[in-house]
Amino acid sequence: GGRQAPFLLRALRIAVVVCLYWFTSIAMVFLNKYLLDSPSLRFDAPLFVTFFQCALTAALCLGLSLGAACGPPCPGLPALRLDAKVSRSVLPLSAVFIGMVTSNNLCLKYVGVAFYNVGRSLTTVFNVLLSYLLLKQTTSIYALLACGVIIGGFWLGVDQEGAEGTLSWTGIFFGILASLCVSLNAIYTKKVLPVVDGSIWRLTFYNNVNACVLFFPLMMLLGEFRTLYHFDKLGSPSFWGMMTLGGVFGFAIGYVTGLQIKFTSPLTHNVSGTAKACAQTVLAVIYFEETKSFLWWASNLMVLGGSFAYTWVKGLEMRKVQEDPNVKSSERNETGV
Repeated sequence: GGRQAPFLLRALRIAVVVCLYWFTSIAMVFLNKYLLDSPSLRFDAPLFVTFFQCALTAALCLGLSLGAACGPPCPGLPALRLDAKVSRSVLPLSAVFIGMVTSNNLCLKYVGVAFYNVGRSLTTVFNVLLSYLLLKQTTSIYALLACGVIIGGFWLGVDQEGAEGTLSWTGIFFGILASLCVSLNAIYTKKVLPVVDGSIWRLTFYNNVNACVLFFPLMMLLGEFRTLYHFDKLGSPSFWGMMTLGGVFGFAIGYVTGLQIKFTSPLTHNVSGTAKACAQTVLAVIYFEETKSFLWWASNLMVLGGSFAYTWVKGLEMRKVQEDPNVKSSERNETGV
């Protein structure tokens, strides 16, 4: 009895964290879809939606840091202050970060929630490609086969969306761009982290502050300030409530992702993300009352199955490296993706 209590407590804690991650991630996608493409809202300013979420994230980071400074010291919340030199050093990452969050939202604007995961499913493929081109890291044949399954699922999904008359090439373009930017963001994050003393909290703050500054000329260039001025719900509390809620979910997803990795493992986090994507697709089809063909579902299963297989293969390779100290450096590089 004494041994069961800690195990049950750990299991319950993990279940709560995973459920929190699923809820936050799925709710954020549906909420952003409403803000970006709702017929009842008719708000055609995707960059402003992204800008607002970045501004709120930066404000929440600063507010929580100030709150921690006034109370008991918290090692997870370092003091934040804006340093122009650090901000300039983070700027290349911020440019990639803007491309990532903007293309993610634009992909979601032009494709349905059900197809969203397939539309931006090439992140793993770009991870392998960029790791080879930029970091000179090779990948095992089994991992490459898993990437091939993902690519096949992506193309089958595009074909089936076209057959059903719901294909948006604009959405596909932004989905591919989002996949590329997510991969670049991971690589640049590793390079920039030493500038902020390895603090993800400080990096999030600087990234979002830089993004807010860079968004202004983009919004001006695309005429979004004019769209905002003529928007008929600009004074609606419900509109700003939804915008704020979207920003809070955008801030929270980083925190709950860290929690899930902390209480499980990076491998389990990837498996959980794949399962979450499956649940999100099913929920979207049910919520929007869509009817999909067998091949459309097959494309989703190929993408999810390929992603799971890649995660599983990389997990086995990493375990082999950890257990065998005599593994050659070239073999170690194969597991670095």
